[in-house]
Amino acid sequence: MSSISPAGADVAPGAKDAGPAQPPGRASLFGVSLNIRQSGIYIAFALIVVLFSVLTGGALLEPQNISNIIVQNSYILILSIGMILIIIAGHIDLSVGSVVAVTGAIAAVLMVNYGVPWPLALLITLIAGAAIGAWQGYWIAYFGIPAFIVTLAGMLLFRALTLTVLGNQGIGPFPDQVRTLANGFTDGYLGNIGLGPLGGADLFSLIVGILAVAGMAVSQWRNRSARLGYRQSVDPFPVFLLKIIGSAVVIMAIVVQLARFKNLPWVLVLLAALVLGYSLLTNRAVFGRRIYAIGGNLQAAMLSGVKVKSVVFWLFVNMGVLAAVAGVIFAGRLNQAGPTAGNSFELDAIAAAFIGGAAVQGGVGRVVGAITGGLIMGVINNGMSLIGAPSERVMLVKGAVLLAAVAFDVWTKRRAGSAAQ
Repeated sequence: MSSISPAGADVAPGAKDAGPAQPPGRASLFGVSLNIRQSGIYIAFALIVVLFSVLTGGALLEPQNISNIIVQNSYILILSIGMILIIIAGHIDLSVGSVVAVTGAIAAVLMVNYGVPWPLALLITLIAGAAIGAWQGYWIAYFGIPAFIVTLAGMLLFRALTLTVLGNQGIGPFPDQVRTLANGFTDGYLGNIGLGPLGGADLFSLIVGILAVAGMAVSQWRNRSARLGYRQSVDPFPVFLLKIIGSAVVIMAIVVQLARFKNLPWVLVLLAALVLGYSLLTNRAVFGRRIYAIGGNLQAAMLSGVKVKSVVFWLFVNMGVLAAVAGVIFAGRLNQAGPTAGNSFELDAIAAAFIGGAAVQGGVGRVVGAITGGLIMGVINNGMSLIGAPSERVMLVKGAVLLAAVAFDVWTKRRAGSAAQ
């Protein structure tokens, strides 16, 4: 029996691919068929960047500002990785903001109050995050309480625990190593290289960017070859090549700007590792296929032998660990763990997942899409701040973008359903 799986997975010849590689909804642009659900988010991101670049007189794309966008939104991007997996499986997690707060508080108490060495304190904090995820995952997966209710209760419980751990006051400062992870930059290991009118740039950062582009191109080529091998539809080669070139240009443009400022932020290195690892998990690993299968058709997944309860349980354990990572990053950036840390982070993470292409009903979504959705929110926040927009206008725009993203998802499904009839 074949399973529901993403590109490159085992699919019976001639069977309909129900995994994430075949989202419904395609459109023709200049005679070329495009998957509008997959491509629309990247087109929207490009348009938003261009819009705010014009409105800010180019300040949005200054090297220091690009670095600020990445560092300031790093914890939301980390949370969005775990959130997209939970949403793909058809669940939701409303507690991640409170888990960020309580894990940051645990790390602060261990490092500052008790003098625990920072590597051991980080390990204990990650274990605490996993335990929180296991607690919630048990009630959801094995006891059968809806995730909305369990995590809503968790939002209140772990916020109360944060206040208890901190004694309703901030604790800091953190060790230099933790602050470096949250705010620091890689050293110029190979020195600078001249880039003509752009000035000097760190050679090591440029090499990392080139390797990232090469890895992305090879991965996309292998995915395309695998899809062709399973007789699945792919973009025409000119479109595929254009996507690779466009992605390479964007990546190198960002890397060059970062290399001109203070090199690569350490948190960006961490994010890149997480994105690579979780992309491989969702696209290549059996566990990733099962996540899509559960969200796409729960009954079919159970009949196919997928251990649904176990998968859901470990998804929430994973979310707890990533929330702990985000908690340490956020506390390290502020150099203090505070009682109000993580407020509304769950909303930003959920918005990033849906803006990035996740389906409300589950079964559809990509890690890279969630990261793109988070960056869209970050660019909107940063761009409107640069033009001096009031906070209420920022919230208005973010709400409108989220509603438009979900409406787009519903529209593509209706369009695909009408075409199939």
